[in-house]
Amino acid sequence: MRPRTLLFPTLLLILLGMVAGLGYTQLATARDVAQVTDTSLPAPVLAGKVSVEEALAKRRSVRSFTQQGLSLQQIGQLAWAAQGITDKEGRRTAPSAMGVCPLQLYVVVSDGVYRYLPEGHKLTKLSGSDVRAALSSQGSVRGAPLDFVIVGDFAKARARFGERAERFVSLEAGHIAQNIHLQAVALGLGSVPVGGYRDDDVTKALGLAAQELPLYIIPVGYPRAG
Repeated sequence: MRPRTLLFPTLLLILLGMVAGLGYTQLATARDVAQVTDTSLPAPVLAGKVSVEEALAKRRSVRSFTQQGLSLQQIGQLAWAAQGITDKEGRRTAPSAMGVCPLQLYVVVSDGVYRYLPEGHKLTKLSGSDVRAALSSQGSVRGAPLDFVIVGDFAKARARFGERAERFVSLEAGHIAQNIHLQAVALGLGSVPVGGYRDDDVTKALGLAAQELPLYIIPVGYPRAG
């Protein structure tokens, strides 16, 4: 009778092991799905049809956009204009004091949140959620097919610049933003600088770290007629 007495506990242990194994597999699959995926961007165009002078003359704040999405080529061109690497030494399109580069460029579109990686000229996906409406109550942010968010890592900046960190971070954000605005004009697109948002809302929507601060939102898209 003893072997039969041990049969049920043995079967129970086997069953629990199978369930535990199944749960582990499901969790592993979920982790795999949640892993960041990278998207390589098309090479940037280095000789456009619109001169710098023409882009300066035509730049206007555009607050109303059509729902036409931007191509990967356009997104890549805009991201490159903002922070793209321009030589073998790693210098970028926008100047950064002492080459510290304490800013990150986030790309927010309908299918998720991405961060631009200058090294390799690619996007890394951080979320599959559409958080445009969570960034700001302003219609331009909610309605644009793409929102760029410039984020500053102040811990990184303070480690190098001390009390002058805020100054250098702000200056660099301005350089990056202007590049985006001018590149948008050159691509036949519109953009608008936005500072009307709650830091906590943007931080939550993008999942920013404690030392990161959103500095600038730039909606970009095709201008709506009228």
